[in-house]
Amino acid sequence: MTDSPLIHPDEAASLASGSHGNPFAVLGLHDHDGKLVIRAFRPEADSVEVLDAATGKPVVTLDRAEGGNGVFAALIPRRKSRFAYRLRLTRAGETWTEADPYGFGPVLGEIDEYLLGEGTHGHLWRALGAHVMTHEGVDGTHFAVWAPNAKRVSVVGDFNGWDGRRCVMRRRGATGVHEIFIGGIGDGTSYKYELLDAGGQLLPLKADPVGFGAELPPRTASVVRDLRGYDWQDKPWMTSRAEAHRIDAPISVYEVHLESWRRVPEEDGRSLTWREMADVLVPYVKDMGFTHIETTPISEYPFGGSWGYQPVGLFAPTSRFGTPEDFRHFVDACHAAGLGLIIDWVPGHFPTDQHGLGRFDGSALYEHADPKEGFHPDWNTLVYNYGRVEVANYLIANAKFWLDEYHIDGLRVDAVASMLYRDYSRKEGEWVPNVHGGRENLEAISFMQRMNEAVYADQPGIMTIAEESTAFPGVSAPTDTGGLGFGFKWNMGWMNDTLRYMGEDPINRKYHHDKMTFGLHYAFSENFVLPISHDEVVHGKGSMLGRMPGDDWQRFANLRAYYGFMWGHPGKKLLFMGCEIAQSEEWNNETSIDWHLLDFAPHKGVQALVRDLNRLYCATPGLYQLDSKPEGFRWIDGGNAEESIFSWVRSGKDGADPVLVVCNFTPVTRTGYRIGVPVEGPWEEVLNTDATVYGGSGQVNPGPRRTTAEAAHGCTQSLELTIPPLATMFLKFQGK
Repeated sequence: MTDSPLIHPDEAASLASGSHGNPFAVLGLHDHDGKLVIRAFRPEADSVEVLDAATGKPVVTLDRAEGGNGVFAALIPRRKSRFAYRLRLTRAGETWTEADPYGFGPVLGEIDEYLLGEGTHGHLWRALGAHVMTHEGVDGTHFAVWAPNAKRVSVVGDFNGWDGRRCVMRRRGATGVHEIFIGGIGDGTSYKYELLDAGGQLLPLKADPVGFGAELPPRTASVVRDLRGYDWQDKPWMTSRAEAHRIDAPISVYEVHLESWRRVPEEDGRSLTWREMADVLVPYVKDMGFTHIETTPISEYPFGGSWGYQPVGLFAPTSRFGTPEDFRHFVDACHAAGLGLIIDWVPGHFPTDQHGLGRFDGSALYEHADPKEGFHPDWNTLVYNYGRVEVANYLIANAKFWLDEYHIDGLRVDAVASMLYRDYSRKEGEWVPNVHGGRENLEAISFMQRMNEAVYADQPGIMTIAEESTAFPGVSAPTDTGGLGFGFKWNMGWMNDTLRYMGEDPINRKYHHDKMTFGLHYAFSENFVLPISHDEVVHGKGSMLGRMPGDDWQRFANLRAYYGFMWGHPGKKLLFMGCEIAQSEEWNNETSIDWHLLDFAPHKGVQALVRDLNRLYCATPGLYQLDSKPEGFRWIDGGNAEESIFSWVRSGKDGADPVLVVCNFTPVTRTGYRIGVPVEGPWEEVLNTDATVYGGSGQVNPGPRRTTAEAAHGCTQSLELTIPPLATMFLKFQGK
């Protein structure tokens, strides 16, 4: 027992009870009546001794303080200024030495503090989160978290027995940020935050909102990950990728749910790892002729059945497939193969899991307090408060994080419509109008505009894509003209209309002809992607093959004809995994794609068709250069409802490289069919979905077909062709 009160008994008691809000003001080295005192709270120790860090020699043995179980204190003899020290602790005869977290100064600087408070920290993740570093000569990890309304925030883990009293963090002024440096821990350490709310109530342990790693679900702790030092090999791709993302470039995307693309049956059906996917998935996608891979969300998510669309760890690549370094290896492999990598990103909502962002510091911090704004009825999730500058900063920084730290090439933003409208999926009286009394979410609109401005400025070669299902104007228009600033927008209307048409029996399709043509009325109003995504093969909708009418032959023929229609239509392409092999059953995220179907010719034929469609598309500027401009499209015959035949010409810049696309959506062969074309000369059939190699009947048009001066469809020149049943054909002009 010390002779003088080096710490007041009440203060020692508050440290021991975990209710002290500012231990940095008490613990560590401090002035005490002109002398230097050291205090430590180490309830796990029987004795505590101070060592000089420079020499390793003992300085003083601490005494137990009155009123605090585990509080030790002593005056430092013969020293009046701070010095680097270590603590040597003893318990039940075991002795160990470690750095005192309260012996270190702050890591965050005044600029960080200012930018965090202002909500303009462009590299938020470099300030917050868990960073492996050397601080004041000691190797360890710096932790920082935003929790402005918490009375106390602590880091807990195996390193301190998950005892929230032992590593209470330093509050950084009015920013609401708390930080602490803990020596001796590094990559692979599991941790969480323990918080007391403003009233002193203990909250559920929280994962790090800016954590770079996470435990494998169902465990929920964050994991320290050292993101430094990866040796990227993708400089050639990174310096040239902007050309691959232009609106006049060919973009064909293979969407993948990584857990179920291919499993390992010999090992209890486990999913592939990042490194295995680099060896298997990447070559497959490259061979199939796609230009990009798009993954469902990879930010850590607790419930596998959400497919990643309810993420908790926005800054942590899911641990299901390996470490962050493994993920970087996968990205490198994509780029080495010339493939761009797009990830689905979810800034629209987050789950209510108690270890997540919901009421993070005991208050509605990331979400709106009013459930009419802050709760999403469709998904039982919480909605971000986009009007709070710190929250918008958090999300924008997260977008930049993936592009910067992981060299991601694009972000496909999920559920944009749910962000744009305050009344989305809400009944009258269940939503709050904006300041003008309208339904638009002005804060979310501003957030998306600023996000797009930020990521394109930071990484000019990337692209952002909006999954937006309404007619909101200017989704892919520049922000300086009032647009949202996305690079591309999914064309949900086209997808819904055309799939409804394809689901009709061919005998009835003439009554629904407009479903296939209506999309051309607005096809050039945005930079569109034509999506056949995972959403179209789940929830009882069946597989793409299963949605086609007719007998087996007709179902495959319908599907091939539809894919031809899609690849010939203006807009970039996206196809979900399994659709390229005509998966028979609806997608099941618990099992692998039915790869065994490729043992059967019809399925292998569809796969060959998709491969050839991609290769034709990428090699033919007329099919992609003017995707977003009406000058690249001309109807030849869009009104033949009776025969369910559609024909048009696609062309490149200045009318170059014209391609005639003809679709027949009835099971009737049309021989001697005359189709007008805008250019005189030879045209050659370069792809026909009815070819026998694809499983068709083989009614093709071999060799060059020369035009004759017979007027048809408003053209002075025309071709006489055989139009196969349930098929799409591409004829390319062979003249100069």
